[in-house]
This record gives sequence, structure tokens and C-alpha cells, in this order.
Amino acid sequence: MSISAKSFVLDLLLTLRDGSMPVRGLVDAARMLDIAENSTRVALARLLAAGQIERDERGQYRLGAQSQAVRGRVESWRTLERRTVTWDGSWVGVIANQTPRPTRRARQLHERALRFLGLRALDAGLAIRPNNLRGGVDQVRIDLGHLGLSDSALVCEIRAFDDARTARAHTLWDGAELARGYRESLRTITQSAARLPRLPVVDAMRESFTLGGRVIRQLVLDPLLPEPLAPVELRNQLVEAMRSYDRVGRDCWAQFMRGLGVPHRQAPRDSRMVAQRHTLITAVSGGLA
Repeated sequence: MSISAKSFVLDLLLTLRDGSMPVRGLVDAARMLDIAENSTRVALARLLAAGQIERDERGQYRLGAQSQAVRGRVESWRTLERRTVTWDGSWVGVIANQTPRPTRRARQLHERALRFLGLRALDAGLAIRPNNLRGGVDQVRIDLGHLGLSDSALVCEIRAFDDARTARAHTLWDGAELARGYRESLRTITQSAARLPRLPVVDAMRESFTLGGRVIRQLVLDPLLPEPLAPVELRNQLVEAMRSYDRVGRDCWAQFMRGLGVPHRQAPRDSRMVAQRHTLITAVSGGLA
């Protein structure tokens, strides 16, 4: 899968530790991912015009205020195990009020907000998820609002369904498929971590970026289900393995970043997550890409 210049620029700048990066570095790094110089420069101009990046007096680029606003959420994969609590069997429910009829943009933002928080439709107008996220319904309500949930939607706690709906609720997520995904990603990054030190530097940078990004996307989009709906321990193993892989990937990029005099926080990685980080950023700020 190809990487867009826009996604690449946002992701690379996200790795900086309160720093900025010159155009030369962005262009050179993008070229390693087979992104043409002209595509990178066009992406920079468009992101700058949209306020998603900023340029200082030296002509160096950093994340703009819009992009900075979602840094914590994008980075949440590192501490997924801290975002959940023991499930008491209750549910978070979102009841959508379709009056007045929403615009297409509002409907897209509403549906994206539900997906980002792992909610699934149980009945027409009712989406649910297990009430196992730290902060409970109040925090879910806040997070959904930031992500574009309709103002008319009711976010509430549901203590119990009838037997038929309870049985159906347990089938809304494919726990076996989640487990397969965890195992496959564990195997893939374990093998890659052993291979990266032996690869040419550019190949190692490319592999750590693309593979790391794919796994991080998986973690950021994970619905964070409790037992028995998903294998929690296996998910935690993947998070721990990805933290280790991130450190290996950081080493792959360290020499390149030092050559530019740019401090960085973690290995650059593919930002194709949540239908592109650009989509997440614009969704949080209230617009669409």
C-alpha cells in the first residue's frame, strides 16, 4: 500500500520532541519511502494552508495547533492497558436523534466518532459498547464529543438488556478475528525486530515505518473489549511487543535525525490509522479532509 505525502509529513513531524524539521529533511525522508520531492512540497503547502503545520522564521516546519491537539490520542496505543477497568456487565449506549435530519458531513463525523470508540449498532438508532473504559460514560461522552458526535445524541449507561439483546450484543464484535490479528502482528514485529539490525539503513527505516504504522493503526482502532469478548492478555502482549519494536525502529532512524539536528520522540511510522491521521485531525477539529 502506498503512503501519501500528506500522511507521511504529519507522521514524521509528530515524532519530533517539541522541535521542527527543515524541508530538506522532510524531502529526503519521504524519498526513502518512494515519495517524490514534488509530492512532498505540494503536501507541505496544503498542510500549511490548512493550519495543520506551521513554518518558523528559519523555514522549518512543525505541527500546527490542530495536529497537536490530537497528539495524546494518537499516542494512546502505548498505554492501552491503562485505559480500561474491570467490566461490570453494563454498557455505554448512544441513542441517535435524527431530527432534524443531519447533513452528510455531520453524519460522517457522527459515525466516525462511534467507530473510534468501538461502538456497534445493536438496534436502529442505538449503538453500544461494554462500559469498561476508564472514566466510564462521562469520559466516553467527552471523547465522542471531541470526535464529532452529533450534539443531539444521547450518551447513557445501560445496566441490562433482555436476554435476546444481551446475546446479540455479544456477537457485535468478532473476538476470534481480533485474536488472530493480535497473533499475526506479534509474529510479524518479532521477526522484523530480529531482522532490522541486519538490513541496510534505508531498508530498515522503511520497514520500521511501514510495519510499525500498520500495527499502531491496529492498536489505535482496537475497541478495547473486555473478557470474554476479546483476549485481553494477548492484546497486552502485543502492546508490550510494539513498545519494544518502537525502540528498535527509533534506533534505525536515529542517525538520520541526528544529521539534521532534530530531536525525536520515537521511530517515525506510517500514519495510515483511523482512515489516515489527517482524517482524525480534521474530524476532531470539526471538518472533513
